[in-house]
Amino acid sequence: MNYAQLSHLQIDALREIGNIGAGNAATSMSKLIQKKIDMDIPDISIVSFDEVMDMVGGPENLIVGILFQIHGKAPGMVYLLFTLEEAESLVKQMTNNDEISLSMDGEKNDLAFSALQEAGNILAGSYLSALSDFTNINMQPSIPHLSVDMAGAILTVGLLQVSEVYDYAIIINTKINDAEEERKGINGQLLLLPSPESFNKIFQALGIQDHE
Repeated sequence: MNYAQLSHLQIDALREIGNIGAGNAATSMSKLIQKKIDMDIPDISIVSFDEVMDMVGGPENLIVGILFQIHGKAPGMVYLLFTLEEAESLVKQMTNNDEISLSMDGEKNDLAFSALQEAGNILAGSYLSALSDFTNINMQPSIPHLSVDMAGAILTVGLLQVSEVYDYAIIINTKINDAEEERKGINGQLLLLPSPESFNKIFQALGIQDHE
């Protein structure tokens, strides 16, 4: 299957899943931080692994990555990726503390890391839940593993596991907006990497057949 050439209807199916996931995530985030959060209708794309690296600024760019293993009938991995600036902006909104940062006195700030992991749980869990409901395939995220490192180091493990079979990944671009304040939204990328056999299961469940 040439995943890089999906039809408009097929992309629309993925976008609808992303839209449901975004709505669920916004509701959960709003309850967590006790303020209204909106999430834009996500942009869905299927990109090559080289394009993934370009999207995060290149393999040597320092980013924040939250990795989840997908358990269930369609195993794989999910990455949630932020720039350092976007990650800190998200933590500031979640803690209502404009002074907080990811590091404190040269060491990681446990409160900031914990907030990011909780955001990751909500976002990854919401999108996987929407995908599970759409496909009737059970998919559950593991506990999150958070890293602050160069993009190449964060992504290499996941990409290597699937690159021998195919070289595409599903990208869901997310934007988190504070509905009560007119401030710049927080952008992130959710990278879905099903295992090779799971990739076929998901697309077959969505009614997407092999095509050229």
